[in-house]
Amino acid sequence: MAGRRLGWLFVLPALAVYGVFVLRPLALTAQYSLYRWDGVGPSTWVGWDNYAAVFTDPDLVAPLAHALLLVVAFAAGPVLLGLALAAAVRPGPSLVLLLPQAVPPVAAGLAWSVLLSSTGAVNRSLEAVGLHGVARTWLGDSSTALAAVGVIGAWALLGTCALLLSAGVRRLDPTLYEAARLDGAGRWGEFRAVTLPGVRREVGVCVVITSVAALSSFDVVYVTTLGGPGGATSVPALEVFHLAFTERRVGLASALAVVLVVLVLAVVAPVLRWSR
Repeated sequence: MAGRRLGWLFVLPALAVYGVFVLRPLALTAQYSLYRWDGVGPSTWVGWDNYAAVFTDPDLVAPLAHALLLVVAFAAGPVLLGLALAAAVRPGPSLVLLLPQAVPPVAAGLAWSVLLSSTGAVNRSLEAVGLHGVARTWLGDSSTALAAVGVIGAWALLGTCALLLSAGVRRLDPTLYEAARLDGAGRWGEFRAVTLPGVRREVGVCVVITSVAALSSFDVVYVTTLGGPGGATSVPALEVFHLAFTERRVGLASALAVVLVVLVLAVVAPVLRWSR
């Protein structure tokens, strides 16, 4: 009993900080979501009206749909490429793949804005090989802006996934590969029967990290497109910022934030269950 009390004594400072800076803001956000409030004056009880607006207002439904599309882009690219690299280069990923982790998201967004501009390196490369018709302002075209943001996010997360998956491959018993080869398995057979089942937990961690990054994306979108053109790259976090600090609709912003938290849990929970 004394040991348990001593353990709680050591945990208490961290638990207090977590409660003040994480749990309390979450509780207040849920409370604010039930009111119409401008952040300064008196508030008015509206119940579930803010949540009804989140699911009926096209300007708020679209960011949620965009976030789900970014989940696919942020997760599929890094996880699939990371798996391929980890299986092909078992000693570990190249240092070049880890460089995006050292670049702040805002700096990465600014750099990619230059690369994807009408006179940027991407268009110049396309024009150099005769693909003039393909070149465009990637972040300024509503048909390609969201995909371009997805590419930026995938590039930023590739190093993390490659590192995690490479570590998972290195911990696998080499005799499993020898047994697979004795059974006549080729490279694809080894990957399907040994590598993929062996790194299931690492794949789950990568999908969780990339999904959370996609659903909570703000900095890259803010720097590159500011949600444009025409709302083509609007995401929930950016809409929460605009609603709360530009339009001063704190209650609606809080409702959207709560919906985003629920969406994150809905996406992450099945992945964690699968990866056990």
